[in-house]
Amino acid sequence: MAISFLTQELAIDLGTANTVIYQNGQIVLDEPSIVALDNNTGKCIAIGQKAKLMHERINPGIRTVRPLRDGVIADFNAAEMMIRGFIKQSSRKNHSLFTPNLKMVVGIPSGSTEVEIRAVRDSSEHAGGRDVFLIYEPMAAALGIGLDIEAPRGNMVVDIGGGTTEIAVISLGGLVQQNSIRTAGDVFTSDIQYYLRQQHNIKVGEITAEKIKLGVGAVLSELEDEPEPFIVRGPNLMTAHPIEAAITYQEIAHCLDKSIAKIETSILHVLENTPPELYSDIVENGIYLSGGGALLRGLAKRFTDKVNIPFHVSEDPLHAVGRGTCEALKHTDHYSFLMR
Repeated sequence: MAISFLTQELAIDLGTANTVIYQNGQIVLDEPSIVALDNNTGKCIAIGQKAKLMHERINPGIRTVRPLRDGVIADFNAAEMMIRGFIKQSSRKNHSLFTPNLKMVVGIPSGSTEVEIRAVRDSSEHAGGRDVFLIYEPMAAALGIGLDIEAPRGNMVVDIGGGTTEIAVISLGGLVQQNSIRTAGDVFTSDIQYYLRQQHNIKVGEITAEKIKLGVGAVLSELEDEPEPFIVRGPNLMTAHPIEAAITYQEIAHCLDKSIAKIETSILHVLENTPPELYSDIVENGIYLSGGGALLRGLAKRFTDKVNIPFHVSEDPLHAVGRGTCEALKHTDHYSFLMR
């Protein structure tokens, strides 16, 4: 009994934009995946929300790093500091005299190469993980949505995260067809920045573009429930004088159109290669949307019209992968698709 008392179990959704950690079925940490480092010493100054407040507002002595790009670890050192810091934050709640053994399940993109998978495993182990299991994100999303992924039925999930969009058909606990594309939340943000530069002559940073996406992000030019225009202020590119513009959701729908069309093409490509029996299950059940991108207004309707299969936005899509990772953590012996 004493041994299990010293084992701490964590489910980690290591995302490009946000990292979510679950413990005992509860969210113990939900922070932006970002680290602030001292340029001279390389030491970590802040992680998560504190580092995000510094992002794009720093002096030459400090730099902010997003350790994950396109769903995979781009800066190994920063990723390790971030995971270690987040684990420390989430285990402060457990005041134990001993360092507990860490058992972790971490979500990774389904298109990860061997090298990328190894980077996640190494970072997790260096951050103190004793038992590290990995799960593909679409599999975790399906679990989090509450689908029976081990049944002999076809389920299809589209998880639009910060760095990647994961599209997968799942049956009998395996990925039958999958595609992982790097068109997701980060690309939408830079689309908005580019559009404002071109159309309004305003220069905005990543954080403002992110706020616009949350405030008036949409993919249809006609919505029933219309959000108020978003007032954005910034320097005029020509004169450097401050200007402001009211950005409507129609403009955002127009500027995201190309990126959303890429996701549609990938969805159709995956469906094209799906075995007919599973295809008919998918038509019957519909396709499930998860991840932060699922919150874009009108997305399910646009996809439904394009693909002719009903799309459903899962409840609390932002935490679907985290919930699924947590579910997998409870039954690590039972699920054959977990990788060690």
